[in-house]
Amino acid sequence: MNAIVPPKFGVGASVRRKEDATLITGTGCFTDDERRENACHAYVVRSPYAHANFKITDLSAANEAPGVQLILTAEDLTDYSDLPCRTLLPQVDGTPLTPRNVPLLCRETVRHVGDAVAFVVADSLEDAQEAAELIEIDYESLDATIDTVGCLDDGAPLVHPEHGSNLAFEVAKGDKEKVAEIFASADHVVELPLINNRLVCNYMEPRVCVAEWSDEEERLTLVTGSQGVHGLQGIICAVMNLDPEQLRVVTRDVGGGFGTKNFPYREHPLSLEAARRLKRPVRWVCERSEHFVADAHGRDNVVTMKMALDKDGRFLAMDVDLYAAMGAYLNTFGPFIPTLGYSIATGIYDIEHAYFHIRGTYTNTTMTDAYRGAGRPEAIYALERLVDRCAMELGLEPAEIRRRNAIKPEQMPYQTVLGGMFDTGEFTSHLEQCLKAADWDGFEARNNAAKSNERIRGIGLSTYIEACAFAGSEPAKIEMNPNGRVTVLIGTQANGQGHQTAYAQFAADALGLSIDDIDVHQGDTDRLKSGGGTGGSRSIPLGGVSVRQASEDMAEKIKAAAADELEAAPGDLELIEGSVRIVGTDRSITFADLAKAVDDLTALTGNGEFKQAEATYPNGTHVCEVEIDPATGVTEIVNYTAVDDFGNTVNPILLAGQVHGGIVQAAGQCLMEETIYDEDGQLLTASFMDYRMPRAADFPDIDFTTRNVPSTTNAMGIKGAGEAGTIGAGPAVMNAVVDALRREYGIKHIDMPATPKAVWNAIQGA
Repeated sequence: MNAIVPPKFGVGASVRRKEDATLITGTGCFTDDERRENACHAYVVRSPYAHANFKITDLSAANEAPGVQLILTAEDLTDYSDLPCRTLLPQVDGTPLTPRNVPLLCRETVRHVGDAVAFVVADSLEDAQEAAELIEIDYESLDATIDTVGCLDDGAPLVHPEHGSNLAFEVAKGDKEKVAEIFASADHVVELPLINNRLVCNYMEPRVCVAEWSDEEERLTLVTGSQGVHGLQGIICAVMNLDPEQLRVVTRDVGGGFGTKNFPYREHPLSLEAARRLKRPVRWVCERSEHFVADAHGRDNVVTMKMALDKDGRFLAMDVDLYAAMGAYLNTFGPFIPTLGYSIATGIYDIEHAYFHIRGTYTNTTMTDAYRGAGRPEAIYALERLVDRCAMELGLEPAEIRRRNAIKPEQMPYQTVLGGMFDTGEFTSHLEQCLKAADWDGFEARNNAAKSNERIRGIGLSTYIEACAFAGSEPAKIEMNPNGRVTVLIGTQANGQGHQTAYAQFAADALGLSIDDIDVHQGDTDRLKSGGGTGGSRSIPLGGVSVRQASEDMAEKIKAAAADELEAAPGDLELIEGSVRIVGTDRSITFADLAKAVDDLTALTGNGEFKQAEATYPNGTHVCEVEIDPATGVTEIVNYTAVDDFGNTVNPILLAGQVHGGIVQAAGQCLMEETIYDEDGQLLTASFMDYRMPRAADFPDIDFTTRNVPSTTNAMGIKGAGEAGTIGAGPAVMNAVVDALRREYGIKHIDMPATPKAVWNAIQGA
């Protein structure tokens, strides 16, 4: 038995992460730990310009440089396609979306700083870097556009002149005419323009890939950090004209993903092509400075929110006008991200009419794509900031306006006007619980104490809902090993969430095993032929239930096999502590002995696939309290309280870790993370010297509790939790900052990030 969690170690237990032992002792295996004999090292030559025509005039010196094995340019890749955008949305005018895809290597024009121009492969990284300096490239600088909205102005430089506009796509949902009619007759109309600032993901482990060619098998292998090997395999095969059998993709330990490792990058097919040509392993390691300009960014929205209200402060209709910067090209899921906010755009509120208008724009910046929450944090941030503004304009308390407009439990299931189907929710209940836990009513006393120390305080809340674990499935398989251990095989991918522990808990209950006797295997297209990967908080609600089903399938097969050995009926057997025992007796057989007794171990393999028809909808209330030093503009989070509804909990410790991480990530966006381009498209915040990341010392202890209502769409009542902290925290933090500034200076609005400089300037201008 696992000594740290007696007597229970299955679903619902606070089991400590079994994967941590390898991580904290340095015995894990990340991609950079993968070493190959005779490996070459690759280096990407990147554009120093945001927009320029270019011509490679001479490669001879670079090709002749010491250690150089290969230099690839666009001319060498004519048989391959660009990295495709996989989300071609129908547009408002009925025309198809025609994307400008990401070229493996640029042909005649570069469109953002960091755009790839050439790929140099040499015996060492130093040789490759030195050879790159010898490539003669003539650049003709062009005007750049970096403004998410201004790029559509007449006369703005065109990122893709052949496209004729910087409008990448335009989509909408809702009844525009009806919403306009309601606004025209409403007692109150509140409008709020907002910026959702661009973010650089900055996972702990930068991207790395190792590519190999096998003469014997005549196929390629790619080892890389990812959020799902099958998705990478599919797109790379399409780009390189390969059958899936010709490419194996492997992912081992991953140091963070947050959405931005969920798709292929140029270096994947480039490294594979180099390995095939050279018949040598090729390693490429992303430097942190490259990450800032080459890996997909997040957010970057400009939105105008409008709410129509009656005389009592009840919401009648909502209008959302959103501009989303896509960057220089449409990345894999880029256009899909802002539309993910549709189903939850009206939040927990009973709003019968809404119109959501999205315009994606091309800019001479790094592409944007999925980043923790992927469209849902943007939607809820805008809504919850607007709700607070409505309360402010109508003279209502923030909690009261939410009480008046919240969907009631008796209205469930609730069909939102923009497409979501909320199955459960008791929204005002967790609101009241969170207000009490945060001592909302005692705030004035704390504010007065802060003033005595020449500080000002603010308190803010958000009530959120999100959609995740979208309709679909994630098959799982469980195999019996000769030593009696079992292995879970599943096509999701851990990036630090604790999958080794959580999946083992699902199997432990059904099989009567300690989680230490259960191995979890992910990240190998040879071991599993399909998999949906990790994203949208789907792994546990979908994959976990499939693991449970596969475990139950295996349990029945184990009992059937053991019945012959024990000369008993399967119904008289129980699985306990790695053995099959006749109930009420001491007669038993261990899994290890049973594995030796059966003729074919595959007969004990368990299979499961839970198919979910609708998303799950986690929800909750977050309350943040901040203290601001008016002399410096420094904002400190002094109290943070969250009460969330995640349905049935798999592991409270893992859940708390996910929520804490999401809160910190959102607060980083609110208070410090700032991506700044100059007018020429140069990224000014291109390193940790200029881009501030949150630290542990920036946060107090987080008071996190749950008030769970089981999901009715999920077979085990589970709602996803990986992104919810990010969704609830952003508006809570910023509502608190605005509350502090409004109380003392009458300031009603400030955009993210509320850096010390931004806050100080706001105070000086008040």
